[in-house]
Amino acid sequence: MKKRYLPVAILATAALGLSACSSGSTDESGTDATGKTLNVWIMQGTNTESDDFFDRVGDAFTEETGAKLNVEMVQWADAHDRFVTAIAGGTTPDVAETGTTWTAEFAEAGALAPIDDYVTDAGLDGKLVEGLVASGTLDDTLYGMPWYAGVRSVIYRTDIFEAAGIAVPTTWAQFQDAVVALKASNPDVIPFPVAGDAEYLTYPWVWGAGGEVATKSGDTWTSGLDSAKSQAGIQFYTDLALKYGSSTAGATTWKETDILDNFAQGKVGMAIMGSWTPATILAKNPDLAGKIGSFAIPGQKDGISPSMLGGSHLSMFESSKNKDLAWEFMDLMTTGDFATEWATQSGYFPGETSALDATVAGADEITKAFATQMVDGGASLPVTPKFGAVQAKKTTNAMIQSILSGEKTVEQASADAAAEMTKILNEK
Repeated sequence: MKKRYLPVAILATAALGLSACSSGSTDESGTDATGKTLNVWIMQGTNTESDDFFDRVGDAFTEETGAKLNVEMVQWADAHDRFVTAIAGGTTPDVAETGTTWTAEFAEAGALAPIDDYVTDAGLDGKLVEGLVASGTLDDTLYGMPWYAGVRSVIYRTDIFEAAGIAVPTTWAQFQDAVVALKASNPDVIPFPVAGDAEYLTYPWVWGAGGEVATKSGDTWTSGLDSAKSQAGIQFYTDLALKYGSSTAGATTWKETDILDNFAQGKVGMAIMGSWTPATILAKNPDLAGKIGSFAIPGQKDGISPSMLGGSHLSMFESSKNKDLAWEFMDLMTTGDFATEWATQSGYFPGETSALDATVAGADEITKAFATQMVDGGASLPVTPKFGAVQAKKTTNAMIQSILSGEKTVEQASADAAAEMTKILNEK
């Protein structure tokens, strides 16, 4: 397995060796930007308290710079196409939140401004979460400022587990046993949904079995989804539904939001969900307070199965005429009190290491399991602009759906997915 685990280095302040690339010329001089407006796009739904949050950020930004802050909320589902259209039409904002799998894509398109010099001048070299730095870097140049990170672990119904005498599983065999016990003790509850339209829930089983999503040799990418180890992980995951009745036929088309909704409705016993979801679950169903817990995704025989370390960057667009002002906003948002507050409200982890240390130290029991997953079993997808095209094609989702529907065997489906992924990753 190559460069996937993100262990204690995430919490350490190891030197990142960021190259000192030019950050581009700006039209700002000094900090007084009175009369100017900074336009920002932020993804909607991450933080339920975002309206009040950005009101206070705007006040602080104006007090610090004299400029006004115009924040526009954008739906995640529409965001990628909107970015592509704005880049093509030259109508991008000054700064935008970019998902970790998008930053390299937009940087390769020439749409983003490098920020290495800004990071160095701010004294932040070696003080940013390494996994987020890696996903925001293209050709040794940083384009995405780490903002927040999230990871997926297992959320479960503690009351149901306790009533049935089910122990928290620590291996795949125990996980399978827990599925069987949940089905027997609570026949009206879905033990563990296997969602067909949720690729991030597949990768822990691939990585946990020792497989790879894709690796690079020289200039060539090769998908590892069809390796024997990857196939073993995919087989285990899909067999939970097909052999042990962990799921439901309807889940073949479920997204992660469908899992969350069904869990909040009391219909699910355990599920892989993000560190940001417990607060949403309780907001949807306050009756579940005190009845949910979390644990890291078990390793095949011991330890932890790696889970996708996701999150977002703040990226500065090359077209911005206010780059210094843009950095003032990015720095305000990603370091200090506002960064910690955003993480606390949203259930994510800060992208700056001292804030991350403080968040982990003060975490509640549910959050601690996610922190353990992030530190000891955080993983990254292939860092290439082409992986966004793989996701747009839904290569992994189509593979899982074809297995769950009985259309293909694991061997057939993974071979087809690997061939498609390899082709896309190497397209010029």
